[in-house]
Amino acid sequence: MIVRAALTQTVNAFTPMPDDLSELADRLDEVRDANLAHNIELVKAAAQVGARVICLGELFAGPYFALEQNDLWFGLAEDATNGPSVTAMRECARREGIFVIAPIYETAGVHRFNAAVLIDDTGAILGKYRKAHIPNGRNERAAFFETFYYSESDGDLGPSPCNISSNRFFPVFDTTAGRIGIEICYDRHFEGVTRTLAAHGAQLVFCPAVTFGRQSHRMWHLEFAVDAARHRVFIGGGNRKGREAPWGVNYFGESYFVGPNGCPPAIACRPELVIADLDLTTLEDDGSGWQLGRDRRPEIY
Repeated sequence: MIVRAALTQTVNAFTPMPDDLSELADRLDEVRDANLAHNIELVKAAAQVGARVICLGELFAGPYFALEQNDLWFGLAEDATNGPSVTAMRECARREGIFVIAPIYETAGVHRFNAAVLIDDTGAILGKYRKAHIPNGRNERAAFFETFYYSESDGDLGPSPCNISSNRFFPVFDTTAGRIGIEICYDRHFEGVTRTLAAHGAQLVFCPAVTFGRQSHRMWHLEFAVDAARHRVFIGGGNRKGREAPWGVNYFGESYFVGPNGCPPAIACRPELVIADLDLTTLEDDGSGWQLGRDRRPEIY
């Protein structure tokens, strides 16, 4: 089976962003609405060229706000079933006939999570994933304070009839567009994440990210390729691209798909989209000589 898949690489669509962010206190719905409209147009464009599944960017409904600690942004958190972003993307997925992975800022009772909701091509919610590893630190470009905004996954993801994984933190969704796993940004640095998804049947792993800085840029082109070859999966890494006011950090984009045999050709569409055809049958025919599952010696490590 060949699956045409898409990634977005874009930035906050709400403009102009004020230098004094307190001016947004009563305008967060406008921020979200601008980003919903922008991303709906990207979903439509991907569907028009035959994409079966699209992964939107991490925290796609707003700017990447974790560059500072500001209570203002708690107001963007929303329900993962009936919130405005998921509601809009359910309708979009149904209308365009495409699977949508919608990464949102989730509120669940007194807790908040960085989550991604999987919606099928009828608009039904198939399940969600919550980011398991939450960074807090800095690089040469900026600081990031993600632990201020949301918690690490608690593994309480709710029921999903198409989840074939027995690991409650890492669901794998068996769909007509392939068996889909999700990891979010920082998760990609932890070798057990892709291994666990692959071990539970994933064929396509999507990793929406907000990534910047020299080390992240260097590793961006290494980690996915190694994991794809090692675990025989396709991985789609989607990163923001451009600068977001008022912080001015540059997100380098460079979203791409990679499989065990390298990167499939990109299909031209528009700059904010990366699209490729992923031949899932190649995951079963290992002529590489890397029979790692067969030759692994779990008794020694």
